[in-house]
Amino acid sequence: MCSAIGVNLQRGMNFRLRGTDSIILMSLRPGAPYADRIEDEGRVLIYEGHDSARTVNGPDPKQVDQPERHPGGSPTQNGLFAEAARRYKEAEAPPEEVRVYEKIRSGIWVYNGMFELIDCWTEESSGRKVFKFKLRFAGTDDHHRPTIAPPSLEDDRLIPSWVKLEVWKRDQGRCQKCGTSSGLHFDHIIPYSKGGSSKDPANIQILCGQHNIAKRDNIE
Repeated sequence: MCSAIGVNLQRGMNFRLRGTDSIILMSLRPGAPYADRIEDEGRVLIYEGHDSARTVNGPDPKQVDQPERHPGGSPTQNGLFAEAARRYKEAEAPPEEVRVYEKIRSGIWVYNGMFELIDCWTEESSGRKVFKFKLRFAGTDDHHRPTIAPPSLEDDRLIPSWVKLEVWKRDQGRCQKCGTSSGLHFDHIIPYSKGGSSKDPANIQILCGQHNIAKRDNIE
């Protein structure tokens, strides 16, 4: 994932990384550190804010309110995203566009598409205050395909995360043509345009970018 976006991410919330893209990392796996969830059949992501950093002899971050500002007064990532949501709600700015990546297994991340940040609030959770951010699915771009998307017939071509994980295990994270483990894509063996399913792991394979482009919509 980091090679795809050209930067080594050190945290889950990244407001206007390199001055342009905002990126968040999410997880729906059991035992995930934050309570992210999907609503409205994939149209909406509710993303939980992040805790303060753990310090020596300091309190357990899971037992204190999630911070909006650092001790010096500058905004945390929670604060930056919250301010962007406020500006949108008060019609001062368009919604912040956020690229969302989902962890499906240790070391394996998939791109879930572009989302718009449209709301923010705080709520009580186990006796402390946590931030909640509401993001609305906005589409994708020319380089990635989402795995969370509105449930229309057109979006049936999108490959669910559970299918990607099963295919990754089966194909051992390598291109099935040349064996490379970099620049990989999930490819429909029978193309969606020709009736191939996105929800059947038997119809999905891993190819490198070169072989995926060469295959196009051909059936091999």
